[in-house]
Formats: sequence, C-alpha cells, structure tokens
Amino acid sequence: MIDLTTDYLGLTLAHPLVPSSSPISRTLDGARRLEDAGASALVLPSLFEEKIDAEMQHMVRFLFGQGTGYGEADSFHPMPGALQSYQEQYLDNLQAIKSALSIPVIASLNGTTSGGWIEYGLALQQAGADALELNVYYLAANADDTSVAVEHRYLEILQALRAKVAIPLVMKLSPQFSSPINFAQRLQAAGADGIVLFNRFYQPDIDLETLQVVPKLELSTPSEALLRIRWAALMHGRINMSLAVTGGFHQTPDIIKALLAGADVVHLCSVLLREGTARIGQMRAELALWLEQHDYASVRQMQGSVSHQHAVDPGAYERANYMHVLDSYTPASGVLW
Repeated sequence: MIDLTTDYLGLTLAHPLVPSSSPISRTLDGARRLEDAGASALVLPSLFEEKIDAEMQHMVRFLFGQGTGYGEADSFHPMPGALQSYQEQYLDNLQAIKSALSIPVIASLNGTTSGGWIEYGLALQQAGADALELNVYYLAANADDTSVAVEHRYLEILQALRAKVAIPLVMKLSPQFSSPINFAQRLQAAGADGIVLFNRFYQPDIDLETLQVVPKLELSTPSEALLRIRWAALMHGRINMSLAVTGGFHQTPDIIKALLAGADVVHLCSVLLREGTARIGQMRAELALWLEQHDYASVRQMQGSVSHQHAVDPGAYERANYMHVLDSYTPASGVLW
C-alpha cells in the first residue's frame, strides 16, 4: 500500500493535501466537513489585529463615551450585558474546532504592531493551535521602504514571537522578495519552522463609472501554480525547514509536480470553493494512483526528486532556457502577424 504520509512543522500528516484559510474553514461545521472529506490538517482564517483595534475604537466611541458632554444621553445606548468581542469569538471558535477535530489545526495571525503579534500569538497558542502561520501581508507602498527594511520587518516579527511562543511558526511569504532563498535561510536562522510560498496580494480595481478604487477578490487560477513549483524546486535542499506551496493548485498533476519539486504540503483553497470539499478525497486517490503507476512506495520517496539539486537539467529552473521558451511560441491557427 502506498504511504502518503508527510512531515510538516514537526507534525506527521496522513497526506500532503491541507485546506488553507477560506470561508469553509471559518466555522466549526465547515471544519468538520473538511475533516470528513479527508483533510490531513487545516489552516484557519487569520485573526486580524486591525479588526480588533477597530472594534475597540467603536466600543469606546459608542458605548463608553455615550454620555460625554450630554449627561441625559447615558440611556441612549444601554451597556450590553454580555458582548463577545471579535477576538473572543475567534479564540472560542479555535477551541471548539480543536476539540472537535482529530487533525492538526493551524491558526493564522495578521498583526500590525510588535506587541500585538506577541499578545495574539500567545492567545492562539493558549487556545490550542498546533502551529501558527504568520500572515504578514505587508505591501511596501512607501517610497522610503528599502528591501532591507521590508525584510527586517518580517525578521523582527518572527524573532519577537519565537522568543515567546513555543508552537511551530511558519512564515507566509510574498513572491516579491528580490532574493527568496537567502531570505528563507535568514528566516530559518531567526527561528522559523517553515515557509509558505506564496501569499496572494488581492489587487484593487478601478470602477470606470465612479472612478473609485474598489476591492476585488479573484480566486486563483492553475497558471499560478508554476511560480510556486519553481521556487519550491529552487529552495529544496537549501533550507532545513518545512516547505508549503499555496495558490493555483486546482489539479492533481500540479500537486504532484509541487511534491516532486520539494514541497512538504500543498494548500488548497479556490479548488474547494469551486468544486466542493469532496475534491480532497479525489485528489488523494489520484495522487496514490500516480505513485503506484510510477513505482513510488511513498510520498517521502518522491519529494524533491525533481528539485533544482536533483533535476537532470537544473538550469531549466533558471534563465538557461529563457530564449528557448520565447522561440517556442506558436501563434494560433489563422492568426496573422
């Protein structure tokens, strides 16, 4: 029988298919459906420090400051007897999911201040998270931000948490770092237990009628997987920590490629939103069948076997085939240049 187990953040998972943060994993019912569908672990949506701060400011303005300057206004907004905050709801939900599921539960945190990262990281650990994904999600939109300063921001957050939090820490990276391998090695030295390739920055759009900048959420497409596969292959063997890929993994062949490149787990999101949680079991069966057909006894045996270090032509992952790719394009039939 094919052994599909893999190691991730010091955890032994039944297979490499891990649902990532999504509306499905937001609720206890959704988390149960993911486990029933065969998920080996799951990542919860992020706890956002800025949302906690916004809620607190709202409370101060509309509850605690209701009588300021107007004594008769004290009765306009009665103080609620049992108001549960966003943070309390998140932590209670994490505890409920952790108690109900037998698979590892990975919490996610998006902080804005050094103190917030530590405070909420400790709270997530206390609530029972098996590991913590650091969703820094920082866009260097300030012209004064240097690449050194951006990297230092990530390292500073990681070091502060590592000094206080005992559970495994995994850093979710952007694809926009100038030297990802070097940065990954520095994250490892600072105490990271793993990295996730790559965060997807949601792109704002422009409404042509109102000329307003509006948020727009686009699910991933299969073409995005190749960037993750490439960097997994380049990093495998050059870092000594767990490696996850996320973004664009809709088809089992792309999952197999990511594992061959060196990934320990593949995160799934958009494919589950589009096709349903049952897709996990289908992909697991397809992965096992491919391994059997290609004479692999286990996932561990095939992981990294086509990484940069082990590929027949390592240069294919770099610039060596750049001109060949450009020259290989063929226009569609009937298209005149």
